[in-house]
Amino acid sequence: MRLTSFTEFGLRALMRIASAPDRAFSTAELADEFALSRNHLTKIVASLAQAGIVTTRRGAGGGAMLARPADQVRLGDVIRILEDGQALVDCFAVGGGDCTITGCCLLKARLRNAEAAFLADLDRSTLADIALPPLALVPAGTLVLR
Repeated sequence: MRLTSFTEFGLRALMRIASAPDRAFSTAELADEFALSRNHLTKIVASLAQAGIVTTRRGAGGGAMLARPADQVRLGDVIRILEDGQALVDCFAVGGGDCTITGCCLLKARLRNAEAAFLADLDRSTLADIALPPLALVPAGTLVLR
């Protein structure tokens, strides 16, 4: 399974936001840190806000903050939100896509089960499990792996 860049960037942003839950992170700050498009990140943060994962505040001192504690944000839920509308395979798309073997395909059920297992595994982890170390502890440009 491959996640979209939209989801990958959303997870990166949430990992950073979870590192300092009492402060707001601007999209400009997050975009600079991860070398991402600010416009793209703004759309991602808007999706997370609409889903109630983050809250946003405009103006000086504004930005995005977690809407609830990181240990209450399930990774499977985040993936479901950010991957909404992205079918694993064409035949999962609304209307069944252009698949010519839909009526006799034995793969579809197995793929649905695999997708469900993938999300169920992520549901066992929370944002707190993957939060990045606080910014003060990470030298600029350093990738931290756990």
